[in-house]
Amino acid sequence: MKKSIFARWRASFFTGLAVTLPALLTLALVKWIFGTISSFTDTLLFFLPYCLNAKLIYTNGQDGSMFWYWSLLALLLAALLIFTVGLLARYYIGKRLIEWLDVAMMNVPIMNKFYGAIKQVNEAFSGNKNSFKTVVLVEFPREGMYSVGFLTSEQHAEVQQKTKEKVVAVFIPTTPNPTSGFLVLVPEDKITKLEMSVADGIKYIVSLGSISPELIPKK
Repeated sequence: MKKSIFARWRASFFTGLAVTLPALLTLALVKWIFGTISSFTDTLLFFLPYCLNAKLIYTNGQDGSMFWYWSLLALLLAALLIFTVGLLARYYIGKRLIEWLDVAMMNVPIMNKFYGAIKQVNEAFSGNKNSFKTVVLVEFPREGMYSVGFLTSEQHAEVQQKTKEKVVAVFIPTTPNPTSGFLVLVPEDKITKLEMSVADGIKYIVSLGSISPELIPKK
């Protein structure tokens, strides 16, 4: 029995959707990231209104969002500034400037609380080579159910003293957005270290478990 025209159209439509959806979602994600970052980096071109007509800068001809090529220029400028800061930070003068900036920021009321906390988190992940490098399996949110997480720290003296157990910190991301999640302290003998890399673990979480890394058998 031949399929109806609508059935053939529906089959072709869903096949085309399955082929194009990954590309469309990728483009949408890139556009969202570019728009989010440009909302901050566009301020680097604060001098443009003094040099050019507003109609050549803003999409509405007055103020607000800039044309995409100006946002791209601002993004490249931000990347150049970050590279310059990183280059200077490797030498004595740059290190001294960073120290002065830290002292200045820590002396500003209220702001020093946020700056200090963010700096500590940044140093924890950039300075400790063992942070966020191991994918583990833990029983969460209850016994008998397993979640994929990332081992972040193994040193918790006070917690170990109180619990009388060797515990480790595990970050369990939410899906499909891995930027939020839960921090749980788990006894070391209750975690199972996985062979997958952090990148594969993130892909596994973002894809709702549909993209599973290939298991390479041990020799």
